[in-house]
Amino acid sequence: MEKKKGEKNRKGREYIINTNILIFEGEYLRERRNGKGKEYYLNGNLKFEGEYLNGKRWNGNGYNKKGNVEFEIKDGKGNIKEYNEDDKLIFEGEYLNGEKNGKGK
Repeated sequence: MEKKKGEKNRKGREYIINTNILIFEGEYLRERRNGKGKEYYLNGNLKFEGEYLNGKRWNGNGYNKKGNVEFEIKDGKGNIKEYNEDDKLIFEGEYLNGEKNGKGK
């Protein structure tokens, strides 16, 4: 990942406001997720682990609440499945440039 001169990555964590529930930990650049990181479900299980670019998932694996790999993103592309906190499928479709894009439901 490209880094401009004088800009510094930092590591940090994101929590739900007024709780100790961790939802992300990883690297940031200009206050956006950038670099290695992990996202978590509210129950603490791993949701996504990989690399971010400009705040978007870029390379890595996504997991369901049971810990099984549900999707892989490579260079901002892939076919994904996303679940809500009740483990219900909320999106299944294509991912492009780190965002939902193309066919999906």
